[in-house]
Amino acid sequence: MIPAALHTSSLTSLPLLARGKVRDNYAVGEDRILMVASDRLSAFDVILGVPIPGKGALLTQMALFWFERLGHICPNHLTGESPESVVTEAERAQVRDRSMLVRRLKPIPIEAVVRGYLAGSGWKEYQVDQTVCGVRLPPGLRNASKLPQPIYTPAAKAEAGEHDENITYERTVEIIGPALAAQIRDTSIALYQAGAAIAAERGIIIADTKFEFGLDAAGQLVLMDEVLTPDSSRFWPMESYREGSNPPSYDKQFVRDWLEQVRIDGKPWDKRPPAPALPQEVVDHTAATYREALQRLRGDSPRA
Repeated sequence: MIPAALHTSSLTSLPLLARGKVRDNYAVGEDRILMVASDRLSAFDVILGVPIPGKGALLTQMALFWFERLGHICPNHLTGESPESVVTEAERAQVRDRSMLVRRLKPIPIEAVVRGYLAGSGWKEYQVDQTVCGVRLPPGLRNASKLPQPIYTPAAKAEAGEHDENITYERTVEIIGPALAAQIRDTSIALYQAGAAIAAERGIIIADTKFEFGLDAAGQLVLMDEVLTPDSSRFWPMESYREGSNPPSYDKQFVRDWLEQVRIDGKPWDKRPPAPALPQEVVDHTAATYREALQRLRGDSPRA
């Protein structure tokens, strides 16, 4: 049974730090944060008004799946404590299954994007000049082609409501210094390769993804926020993959596609708030794809 959707949490026992596109963050003392994954969905950096029931819990369970399996590559922000232990009994229903109690870190203002396949905006750019975010690629690639090796294409994190900006690796060096820039690049590629290998064993292609990092009090690089979820990655079912066309997707591409074709007063949506309201069939389809992705990864659902 899918619980009622939670668009916005309303905890009063903890101070609210910030509401992001998906997560509501609360302070737990001076050194920890309670991250509550709502059922909000963002597309084109706009938060949609219609939530996806169960999405927050699915995202959290998937992130925990990956944190457990990738800890040998990079430490993560989890404290190991129960999120329900830091709220009142009346608030536990808002927290249960959809929250992580994490260490407070100094966030690094870089979206660490890794691409293993040519897709989306990368495919559009490649058709113009055979590059993706300034990284030159060999000729002859097609839509959804697997790249010769994964590429790192960072972005600068934008303020709320703004679009993240693709930047060069050299620009990341200017922002955070050469040593940390190289560490994030190399760690991100290693995380992607390890995650992609695990997913492939379960019939899922991870075409691309993004990671976020912070620094702890000792200056150690720590993986934070979420990791290899349908909100941060492009997931394709392996049995449907065909080079040259867009495979069906386990991520929110279905929502993006609907938003691209919807018309408001005869005109395309301009990708600015407010977003068009999602019809129920789009909500149901999106919720089902998130569930199937998690079930496949955990091995508790037969492959299609």
